Amino acid sequence: MKNLKLLAIYSSLLLFAGSCTDTLNVEPTSVITTNNFWRTEEDANGALMGMYVELRNLSQGLHQLGEHRSEVMTPGLFGEGVFILHRNEMNADTPGHPDWSGFYRAINTANLILKNVPNINFASESRKNSVIAQAHAMRAFLYFTMTKTWGDLIIRTEPTEGFGAEVTLRERESQAQVFSLIKQDLEQALQLFPDHTFSTGRAVWSKPATNALKGDVYLWTAKRLGGGNADLNMALEALNEVDQGDVGLLDNFEDVFLFENKGNREILMSIRHQDLEPGNYLWFMWIIGAAAPSNIDQETRDKIFPIGGGQGLMVLHERVRNQFTEEDTRRDVTFFEIETIEPDGSRTYLTNIQQKFQGTIIGGNRVFLSDPILYRYADVLLMRAEAKNALGQDPSIEMNLIRQRAYKDNGDSHVFMTGSHEYNDGEILRERLLELVLEGKRWWDLVRFGKAFEMVPALQDKAGQENLLLFPIANTVLSQEPLVVQNPGY
Repeated sequence: MKNLKLLAIYSSLLLFAGSCTDTLNVEPTSVITTNNFWRTEEDANGALMGMYVELRNLSQGLHQLGEHRSEVMTPGLFGEGVFILHRNEMNADTPGHPDWSGFYRAINTANLILKNVPNINFASESRKNSVIAQAHAMRAFLYFTMTKTWGDLIIRTEPTEGFGAEVTLRERESQAQVFSLIKQDLEQALQLFPDHTFSTGRAVWSKPATNALKGDVYLWTAKRLGGGNADLNMALEALNEVDQGDVGLLDNFEDVFLFENKGNREILMSIRHQDLEPGNYLWFMWIIGAAAPSNIDQETRDKIFPIGGGQGLMVLHERVRNQFTEEDTRRDVTFFEIETIEPDGSRTYLTNIQQKFQGTIIGGNRVFLSDPILYRYADVLLMRAEAKNALGQDPSIEMNLIRQRAYKDNGDSHVFMTGSHEYNDGEILRERLLELVLEGKRWWDLVRFGKAFEMVPALQDKAGQENLLLFPIANTVLSQEPLVVQNPGY
């Protein structure tokens, strides 16, 4: 792990390194520059690790962008002051609102790899191709997330290695151009991956994970950008191709999220967190120590302690919790409701805590080191159901695989039977909520299905204002990018 951190720092310096001056006759050995770094396979591996460190730095922002504007959250015991995203009251000065600067740092690392690694000799050509493929997949994922968030973007396909206005000052290009680059990157990645295997831990891009991303991208362009049946068929083909890898649903929903079961067969792509590295963001959905009541039962005590860095900022809204039936095994794996016990024995609801990403206990302290999941096989099945339904095909097989695991012995009471296109879409969207809530998917789902203004209370009086589906561009970004114009409505 120490080596990983050193390599990450080593590679991140590339963002700022300049060439040696002509006055030096001897190349310095104590300074990392682009001239003396990109020489060996070890250099390439160090830069690749740095790229994933940049992704890990984005993990909280990814969750905020993908979930927090939806209908699933409500303030926790201490969260009212940070609830601007969830009330859809953002503006260019919203504190804590993610901006795109971190995304461009990660993209710059991918661009450095794509520029320099082709010129490096590797012991194995397939390993070299895999490194390049991962950079293409990462760049596609980052631009996909960004264009869903902010629309038109500055497109950078070369690393930023100078500081002139022609390099640093750019206008945004159209979303159509952004998606053209995304799709090119996906095809290049899929051609370069040597096979369908995964790395240990499943926390780097692979061919199956890239096919899941491709399915996600083409579903979006089919339904949001007029891609129609052509893009739906491309999505379905990519999602079916995921099955070429060692993937499948685990028998028990709970097992997907066990800390000791990281990188299991259901995971396609996650963001790795380990001890002595920064923890993930889901501490904000755990109770804060100052609010932990004493009048609770032993089951609750066992659930919430040790609290660790819990903050109680936000929790699942009852409109979501109430959609889980008692028969649904996903319910207890997703959240736990904390009730206080009154002197007369009655119980009073206090709050709830998330259960999917509990972290682990180290030295008697809870440490939130669960791996955020970008793609898993259940998501692929539900995207496949969505694509099938949009094409007029029957999504029952995929829907019932999900429900069979969720309801176990009670599955016969929850069999999905195909109906109209509208009915099926509603059921698929609801199944995605029950299956994937807390995994950073819900806002994107609502936008893709065209349901954000209908299902998000804070947007219901703004129906038709499609510009509000984009996020504002932060003033910190606008001050650094004078050629960038703010999104409409902000």
